[in-house]
Amino acid sequence: MLVVGQIIRAHGVRGEVVVDVRTDDPADRFAVGSVLTTDSTAVRRLAAVPAGAWRPPAAVTVESVRPHQGRLLVVFEGIYDRNLAEDMRGVLLCVDSAVIPPSDDPDEFNDHELVGLSVVDAGGERVGELVRVDHAPAHDLLVVRLTDGRTGLVPFVREIVPQVDVPGGRIVITPPEGLFDL
Repeated sequence: MLVVGQIIRAHGVRGEVVVDVRTDDPADRFAVGSVLTTDSTAVRRLAAVPAGAWRPPAAVTVESVRPHQGRLLVVFEGIYDRNLAEDMRGVLLCVDSAVIPPSDDPDEFNDHELVGLSVVDAGGERVGELVRVDHAPAHDLLVVRLTDGRTGLVPFVREIVPQVDVPGGRIVITPPEGLFDL
């Protein structure tokens, strides 16, 4: 599953939610009629919801969408009041990564294409394995499980990541001295 957004909070009293967009194609992912899978496993407060109580649905359909202060305001079918919308707070919105075509740009990658790739240095020595991509404001960060079990963050910039070989199953890095010393 590929995360394309996260519900931040309810907006107004008619079921609208504020969505933090995590995709470069929001017009397509959040088009009216789009069905998104929900993932509420990271929302701690939902773990304490008693059996039989209302829980976020496994999938939601976009009924309306509009831009608002760099985010989207979305209404999902069946979520028509503030209380239900507020119960959706924190829920991740996902699409099946199998339905996303690979990019035509050789320097553009979807996160799911990179996760699990081996990370090696310029000499071919294994550094670790990519576990996720964090999207930071300045540039993306590769989160690497290092061979010694620690976690390392690698700025995803050409100077440090000169080669990404998805078919070959590896990412070549030239880390500056001390990058993994913390």
